[in-house]
Amino acid sequence: MQAMQLFQVAPIESKPLQPVDLPIPEPGPEELRIRILACGVCHTDLHEIEGDIPLPRLPLIVGHQIVGIVDKLGPDVNIPAVGTRVGVPWLGSTCGHCRYCRSGRENLCPNIHLTGFHTDGGYAQFTIARAGFCYPIPDNLPTFNTAPLLCAGVIGYRALRLTLNLDRIPGSPPDDIAVGLYGFGASAHICLQILKYWHHRTAVFTRTPQHQEHARELGADWVGTAQEKPPFLIDRAIIFAPAGELVPFALKNLDRGGTLTLAGIHMTPTPPLDYTLLYNERTIRSVANSTRQDVIELLTLSATIPLQTTVTTFPLSEANQALLAIKQSRINGAAVLVVDRDTA
Repeated sequence: MQAMQLFQVAPIESKPLQPVDLPIPEPGPEELRIRILACGVCHTDLHEIEGDIPLPRLPLIVGHQIVGIVDKLGPDVNIPAVGTRVGVPWLGSTCGHCRYCRSGRENLCPNIHLTGFHTDGGYAQFTIARAGFCYPIPDNLPTFNTAPLLCAGVIGYRALRLTLNLDRIPGSPPDDIAVGLYGFGASAHICLQILKYWHHRTAVFTRTPQHQEHARELGADWVGTAQEKPPFLIDRAIIFAPAGELVPFALKNLDRGGTLTLAGIHMTPTPPLDYTLLYNERTIRSVANSTRQDVIELLTLSATIPLQTTVTTFPLSEANQALLAIKQSRINGAAVLVVDRDTA
């Protein structure tokens, strides 16, 4: 099979992903094989490749926003059936018996395995997934547009749940909550559509003019830079950009009792904070990974709205170029690698 493989961490400008021809993997017990149609390109992939996140092994095939067709089932695996179109997200498997797994917090499992990190991921023609950790895709969600939902979307969705203090979302949460989104890439452009569906006011903070225009096109109530002040106080805020220097700016715009959520897996250092920015019961919290239930709910919600993700596609061979475009903020929405265009 064709794949883009990482042998040594390096700046993406040096094109560290190398084209290789590897044997097609065989699924073992509790596993299934997926013929990949498309794989979303995530900022986390960039952090892995450039060494911001220490990798458990090399060489490695990154990529964890996979849409493909179930191609072969391992021993004792019956579902999903061969031929089913499925999505494979960042959460690859958990132990199932630690106190976090038993309490519905499998995203915090100390024995977690992550797709494209502990196991080879989606920058290839085939991958192996754990049974129970891949998800049938609703028929009305197009393949290329669905790929970003499997990390950017689901992390954004989890960030919204935690930020809005909602255990689960059976319907729409209370109206008239003002939510600020810092950084307007793959996750934020999905979150904005969900917030509009829930009838919340939205403020988008981004320095890139093309991203500002994209936010306006998607219906943001106010758009500006992190240094600007919107015409209304923010009840909740989420920082998607991996920039710690945004934290004090976000706190300045946060109303009393508000929550600031940090949604990235990596962030540059946060500057010292004046306690007055935290006073009046403001809260800072992080988001780590996601649960299987998060993925199921987000896919259902996406099909209901339906979400319209903005994507720029690249052939698998141009994975380095796609990641460089993300690093340089040249992509509106998300980048997606097209692995099998004929059947997608």
